[in-house]
This record gives sequence, structure tokens and C-alpha cells, in this order.
Amino acid sequence: MTDAPRGPILIDRENQDAAQPAAAPAVPEAAPQQTAMHQVAVLAARKPSRLARWFWSLMLGLVSFTVSLATYDYVGAVLARSPVLGGIALGLLSLFCIVLGIMALRELAAFARLRRLDSVHQSARTAITQSDLSQARDVVAKLNRLYASRDDTAWGRARLAEQSGDILDADGLLGLAETTLLVPLDAAAMREVEAAARQVATVTAIVPLALVDVFAALTANLRMIRRIAEVYGGRSGVLGSWRLTRTVLTYLVATGAVAVGDDLIGSIVGGGVLSKVSRRFGEGVINGALTARVGVAAIEVCRPLPFHTVKRPSVTALVRRALTGMFGQS
Repeated sequence: MTDAPRGPILIDRENQDAAQPAAAPAVPEAAPQQTAMHQVAVLAARKPSRLARWFWSLMLGLVSFTVSLATYDYVGAVLARSPVLGGIALGLLSLFCIVLGIMALRELAAFARLRRLDSVHQSARTAITQSDLSQARDVVAKLNRLYASRDDTAWGRARLAEQSGDILDADGLLGLAETTLLVPLDAAAMREVEAAARQVATVTAIVPLALVDVFAALTANLRMIRRIAEVYGGRSGVLGSWRLTRTVLTYLVATGAVAVGDDLIGSIVGGGVLSKVSRRFGEGVINGALTARVGVAAIEVCRPLPFHTVKRPSVTALVRRALTGMFGQS
């Protein structure tokens, strides 16, 4: 009986040209799917072409001219038929024109308020950069006039009036104005951001219908930006809200702030979140985080003073508070 061979047994393969795993081409990664907030930001920030602007302007002018001519002919025909009915039609048309004029004046006033906030913001930034005490005092005076009729800033204005005379540098004066006047307004604005982020995340996670999450994200962000402007004293109308929203989203798209992925989700709800929740819940977290980023950008745009003494709001902290109890923590 011979001893069995020891050691490994080598067996020749019949096909020596078989493909090796190491030589196989790499599997291409799937392109990241754009979430609702990506689509909202890109659509709102897209600048229309000159041809599109001409088209909409000419169409608006043509429709306005046609409606005005038809209304004139109708009122003239009613007057020729019956002076009483014609007088009623003319009165209704006059009331409609008055209401339309009031709405136009409100829109102009809204644009003026937004410009005033932007002017104060730019003046404060210049005063901080140049350490200009006189310009800083002018900024404080504008802030007092801006919030003179608001009860929620009465304590801050009183404290600012008591202590501003003892401060002889621009940084200290604007820092005092920021901590006394704007900290309560910042808290109210952050509550609006948290509510909007919670709403967008909930709708995205629960509602499976296509385009519903995009509509919910768009309406929630428009409402959030309008309310943030109202918190800081820049109440805006319909056109003003849309222009402000485009400004905020254009800034976010230009800086790449809407490009978030799983790393942001992990920093918010824990590293193992993707193994615990479904794809819709993951998209809900992303949309909520992007909504919070839009809210922080809106705060920076609408705030009459730049963040100097007070720390800028953290997107991660806002989303954590907004989504508390909705998603499990790791």
C-alpha cells in the first residue's frame, strides 16, 4: 500500500483563456436620482431666455389689450341698451380697477420693503468691514425705525437704546444690535424652517404619487420664504415672494448647496439609516435637509444684519429638530 500524496493537487483547466475576475470591467455606478428639492431648485433658478421673455411679454400685452377692448365694447353696448344696467356695469368695472390698483401698490410696497432690508444689510456689512462707527450708528437708527411698531422687539430696542451710547466701535455696536433685536426674530425664522422641512419630509415619505412631492416642496418653500421675510419685516407680495425665492434658489444652485447625498443623511439620522428605512424615507430626509438649506439661505437674504456676533444656524441641527420622532436614530 503506497502512501497518499501530500500537499495541494493541481488540476489543469481546459480553457486557459477564461476571463479573470480582476480583468473584468468595473460596474458603472448608477446615476444619482434627483429628488423633489433638486428639481424645484433647478426649475426655479433657471433663467428664462430672451426669446421666452419676449414671448411672455407680448402674450401678456396681447391678452390685456384684447380683454380691455372686449370690456370697453361690452360696457358701451350695455349703456346703449339700458343706462341703468350700463351704470351698474361701469361701477363694477371701476371697483375692479380700484382693487387692481391697490394690489399693484401693495406689490410696489413689498418690493420697497425688501429693498430696504437689503440696503440695511449692505450698510451693516460695509460698517463692519471698514470699522465705521458713524455708519454703524446709522444702521442702528434704521433698525429702530424698521421695528418701531413691533411689540416683539420692544425689549430689545429699549436695551439697545440704554447701552448703545457706551459702545465706541462699530463691531460692538452692531453686535449689540444683533443680540438684542435679531435673536428673537432668528428663533421665529428657524421655527418656520423646521416646520417646512418637517412638512416636505413627511409628504415625500408618505405620499407615493409622482410629482406630488415636487408640488409639496415648491409650495412649502414658497410659504417658508415668505414667512421668513415677514419675520424680519420684509412682507412681500406674490411677485416679491417669487423674486425672493428665485434669488435664494439661484444662490444655492450656483454654490452647489443642493448637491447632497447619503453623507448628509448619515450626519442627520445616523450612519446605518439606509439599512433601516425605505428609499422614500431616505428621499424625505434629503428633501427636508435641502428645505432647511433653502431656509438658512432665506434667513441670510432677509436678515437686516449679517451673521457676525450670532452664530449662523446649522442645517444639521435644524433638520434634527424638525425630524425628531419621524426617523429612528442609530
